[in-house]
Amino acid sequence: MSTYLIQNVSVLGGEPQDLLLVDGVVADASATPAEGAQVVDGTGLIALPGLVDLHTHLREPGREDAETVESGTAAAARGGFTAVHAMANTDPVADTAGVVEQVWRLGREAGHCDVFPVGAVTVGLAGERLAELGAMADSAARVRVFSDDGKCVHDAVLMRRALEYVKAFDGVVAQHAQEPRLTEGAQMNEGELSGRLGLAGWPAVAEEAIIARDVLLAEHVGSRLHVCHVSTAGSVELIRWAKGKGVDVTAEVCPHHLLLTDELAATYDPIYKVNPPLRTARDVEALRAGLADGTIDIVATDHAPHPHEDKDCEWAAAAFGMLGLETALSIVQETMVDPGLLDWAGVADRMSSAPARIGRLDDHGRGLEVGAPAHVVLYDPSVRRTVDPAGSASLSRNTPYRGMELPGRVVATFLRGVPTVLDGELV
Repeated sequence: MSTYLIQNVSVLGGEPQDLLLVDGVVADASATPAEGAQVVDGTGLIALPGLVDLHTHLREPGREDAETVESGTAAAARGGFTAVHAMANTDPVADTAGVVEQVWRLGREAGHCDVFPVGAVTVGLAGERLAELGAMADSAARVRVFSDDGKCVHDAVLMRRALEYVKAFDGVVAQHAQEPRLTEGAQMNEGELSGRLGLAGWPAVAEEAIIARDVLLAEHVGSRLHVCHVSTAGSVELIRWAKGKGVDVTAEVCPHHLLLTDELAATYDPIYKVNPPLRTARDVEALRAGLADGTIDIVATDHAPHPHEDKDCEWAAAAFGMLGLETALSIVQETMVDPGLLDWAGVADRMSSAPARIGRLDDHGRGLEVGAPAHVVLYDPSVRRTVDPAGSASLSRNTPYRGMELPGRVVATFLRGVPTVLDGELV
């Protein structure tokens, strides 16, 4: 195993110190000999625990033209992630032990970060009958997060059964909150702008109605519920209310919903088409406040790669989704840290500790204390960079930040004390 001595680095934004990584764990830099260690200059850098994404689309198996486990985890490492949860809407759908084990093994072979498959809630994401939840939980992949993301588990009886079932192995259902009958043909946020642009509107209530129903179901059966990609101010208030009642609910917000608004739809550029849609400036403000006060527990990327032809078309025909892994930390700095809404310890919680806790990952999300697994990201918050899709590790290029200047840069990522990224480049 390797030994790395990171000198003069600011752990969670604190006073500069040395950080020693030995044989895959954090060692006591003041007491452990560091002979033969490879030295990394951490001056001006922030050290955070390796980031954990609870919501990543890796597309393999089935859509290797958009992304593979290899390319997607390379993008993750470039973004500072040491663990990602791979969503189930692949082809075939990850609704059996065999498919989730395939994805898990592909992640181990790639080696850029740990891959934890998310199992489908229903067979084929069809919303008609439960998938093999127990078999996926007992598989080598040890699935603990289940989601039909991309589709809502809209049947209340089926959702109740899923919430009851996952209690047996401390699992969680991650709901894509979207009432399908309220969003048929919807293209963007419903409001004055959608009417002016002639694009079918996607009302906030379509998200909020499902959240309201599901927090009540979770309370009724005493189960864990996670709400994917929260996008409206009303959703934040519902989750705040549910937590106040003691409901075991957690929620995520995506970087793009913290920064971008529905005004971008006026360009008719499908790069801004995403599910749920970009919302209003008022919603963005509420999401930032909810993340700051802990109502929203985590940041999750919803990294959704698409090949060129799926986005280079008219708005109505274009696919929903955008890239997120390589820019997530920069956007959190821009929207949360620089305005003073979160400090770096708060970022570590929202992007590492809390998602690892929700996903029941024992070896990720821990602080950089002695004896902890050496999952580390080194980040330079002082630089600014212009986003160039051509430099992405992803196979796809559908980033909404093309040409935008963002703060910060991931300098290095360590997985179990071994660098996957050094000097900003894949090892």
